[in-house]
Order: sequence, then C-alpha cells, then structure tokens
Amino acid sequence: MTSADTVVQAKQSPVARIAARAGGGAMRVVLILIGLLWLMPTAGLLLSSLRDPAQVDLSGWWKVFTDPGQLTFSGYDKLLSNQQITDSLWTTLAITVPATLLVVVIGALAGYAFAWMEFPGRDWWFLVVVGLLVVPVQVALIPVAKLFGEVGIFQTTTGVVLFHTAFGLPFAIFLLRNFFAEIPRELLEAARLDGAGELRLFVRVVMPLGGPAIASLGIFQFLWVWNDMLVALIFADSGNPPITVALQQQVRQFGNNIDILGPGAFVSMLIPLAVFFAFQRQFVAGVMAGAVK
Repeated sequence: MTSADTVVQAKQSPVARIAARAGGGAMRVVLILIGLLWLMPTAGLLLSSLRDPAQVDLSGWWKVFTDPGQLTFSGYDKLLSNQQITDSLWTTLAITVPATLLVVVIGALAGYAFAWMEFPGRDWWFLVVVGLLVVPVQVALIPVAKLFGEVGIFQTTTGVVLFHTAFGLPFAIFLLRNFFAEIPRELLEAARLDGAGELRLFVRVVMPLGGPAIASLGIFQFLWVWNDMLVALIFADSGNPPITVALQQQVRQFGNNIDILGPGAFVSMLIPLAVFFAFQRQFVAGVMAGAVK
C-alpha cells in the first residue's frame, strides 16, 4: 500500500472503510439473507395452506420440514369448490384490469400533453394534478359514495373501477409527464419534420421510449387495486365482492376457517407476484431510467 492510499484510507469514514473491506462476496451473502428473511412470511403462508387445519392449530408451519407427510392439497380443493371465492377472483380481475388500463392510457396521454403540448394554463393545471397527489382516499369516500348513489353506480364494479381510476391518475400523470419531458426535443422535431402528427408521434415515438415507465406504472396500479380492501369494502357489490373482501367475510362468518383462508390468501398473492415477475425487466428499467434522469 502506498502512502497516497494510506492518506485516502485515513480520510474515509469508518462506515466507508467497513463497506470497502466487506467486498462483493460478503455483501452478496448479506443480501441473500435479507431476501430469505423477506420471503419467509410468503413461504410460511404457502406451507400453512398445504397443512390440515388441525395441524396448523397444534404447531407452526416449520414442522413440515420434519414431517413432510402432512402436506396436502385438500385446502385448495375446498377453495376451488367454494363458489364465493372463485367468483371473487373473477370480480377482482374485472376491477383490476380495466382500472389499470384506464390509468395507464389516460395517464400516458395526459403526461404527453403536459410535457410537449402547449395549451392555456398548462403549468397551473399540472400544479393542480400535483396537489391531488396529497389528497387521501378517506376524504373522498362519503362524497363519492353519495355521487355514485345518485347516478346509480354505487356498489357496482363500474363504480369501483372509476374510483380507482380517478385516484390513480394524479400519480400516473405526474410520473409519465416527468419521464416524457426527458425525451430529446430533437427526436420529436425530427418526427414532426417527417410528417408525423401528434397522435402518430405519441404512438410511434413516445410510447416505445416510455415503455419502462409505463410498465412500472402498470405494475404499481395493478398491485394497488388488486390488494385494495377499503374501497372494495365500501363501493363493491356485497353479494359479489373482490377477493380481499371475500376473505374478510370468511373470517367474519366462520371464524378460524384456515382451510379456506390460507389457500385463498396465497392465491390472491400469487397473481400479483406473477404479474410482477412477468414485467420485472421493464420495471427495473423504468426505475433505473428514473434514477439516472
């Protein structure tokens, strides 16, 4: 080690010196351990859903490793034969997919307009959108419930979709506007010189470049709507509720009904996980692009 290296090391903070000595191998081990701890509740839920309710009451899910014979799919058989749960899964899809698509499409169009189109009061309207980000959902529950009741969409799938769309748009517009604003102006001007109109410019140039940000927004919106319970509990049809409310009703009606709750909770978590892993690369690309910009 040279004298210059000694001086540089002396100027480093204790935390920096520890991080430098840790190296890549030790850091990977730490990250793997953190990941395993993070996944432990998910693994526990899966193993609990594969056990008999009587065994769940007697011991923890880790007993599976010493007695693998207690694993069974009877809970999932009961789940698939439960009409209320299966209907609730389709209801959740009927709410989540339109709410996600509407937010992505409208948010992308509005984000492009705020980023590259000139119209009166553009900056002021964008400040209004930013201000709507801080409005809590709880403030709008009673007024929106009265409005939906007057127009006849209270406790309907349409009402839940519209509510999630309205509250998802401010974040979507804010996110996509900032992303679209980083597109080089020269690229858009070149497309306009080639005869591209605003719609063609948006579809052929802006949308492909904004794919990572749009994928990230879609994942966030899908997870938020799928896992929502408050809005669904108030605005959804109580006779055909989403999966979150249906599982809550199982607790209220049958108490410790673990043979339905365990598999139902895992299935309700499995679909968002599948969506996330399906768009994982686009999500990471969007996050990294936002960090660089």
